[in-house]
Amino acid sequence: MKKMVLLATALAIGSGSALAADLRVKAVKAPPPPAFEPWDFAFGSAIMSDYIFRGITQSNHKPSVAAYFEPRYNINKDVQLYLGVAAESISFPNRAAAEIDIYGGIRPTFGMFAFDFGVWGYLYPGGSCFNSAAIPGSGIPGSDASCAASPFGNSDPITGGLPINGNFAKKDASFFEGYAKVNVTLNDQFQIGATEYYSPNFLNLGAWGNYASITGKWTAPSATFGASGVGMYVSGEFGRQWLGTSDAFYGTTIASPLGGGPFPNGIPEPSYNTWNIGVGFTYKVFTLDLRYSDTNLSKGDCNAFTSDFTAKFGNNFTPINPGGFGSNWCGAAGIAKLSADLTAMTSLK
Repeated sequence: MKKMVLLATALAIGSGSALAADLRVKAVKAPPPPAFEPWDFAFGSAIMSDYIFRGITQSNHKPSVAAYFEPRYNINKDVQLYLGVAAESISFPNRAAAEIDIYGGIRPTFGMFAFDFGVWGYLYPGGSCFNSAAIPGSGIPGSDASCAASPFGNSDPITGGLPINGNFAKKDASFFEGYAKVNVTLNDQFQIGATEYYSPNFLNLGAWGNYASITGKWTAPSATFGASGVGMYVSGEFGRQWLGTSDAFYGTTIASPLGGGPFPNGIPEPSYNTWNIGVGFTYKVFTLDLRYSDTNLSKGDCNAFTSDFTAKFGNNFTPINPGGFGSNWCGAAGIAKLSADLTAMTSLK
């Protein structure tokens, strides 16, 4: 009896296998690879407690807003062309309406190395000559003639270049820079980089400018905040801004009590170091960045460089700042920045 049961079971199994083999199974076709999209664009906006550029406030230590739009064309997966426009609210001595940035370049990538080469134009429309009426023979305030050099090198003979509350500034501070950057991704957590910017006429001072820096970033592992979707990073930068000699507009015929000068044909603008370090938190398209920034510029040299309209007398004499006024625009600052950054091919899908 047991033998009969075993035989029946074996026949049933064999019969089932044969039927299964005879069934016509439809093959599942693999999904096609995602199509290569040559065109993309990025855009975003930000609000920050202070707009700091290379260690120096551009908003008089007041809040600033910013926005940008950047069309991109991917030649292939490793080479991208881009052209962008950005805007930031500022508070300049010449009372320019805003900073408008127009930039473009190419971003080639080779393995762990991501390069960026381009040209950046900084436009400051709506400005007028600051304190031009105080310059002897300066002409009509706000016109190009008002920015001509005076017999005193645009310096009051008593204060040595600092009329009443401070400084002179040209109607137009617009300039452009060529730049080269590289970012090296060591692994999922660590990145290092370097930047180089050069302008033949930095901030329209008449002086060349060269800025170089090194950067670093650590990104926390994705599991740090669990499944919340929150990310975190720590980043920093150390840079140096080299500057040449200004034109005669910013010159002075007055010698500093500390020695140095006079500089009737233009002052040697102060080169300086700057650094920043901060922590950031990301969630979807949003980033909250909390950062500390500083420079090694003295208040006197900062005043001579920035033409700070809030400058106050404080015995801040330097060889290029004979009036003794000082500026806090170049000192330590804390910045909180909330930004949103999107791309059409990823964020909007």
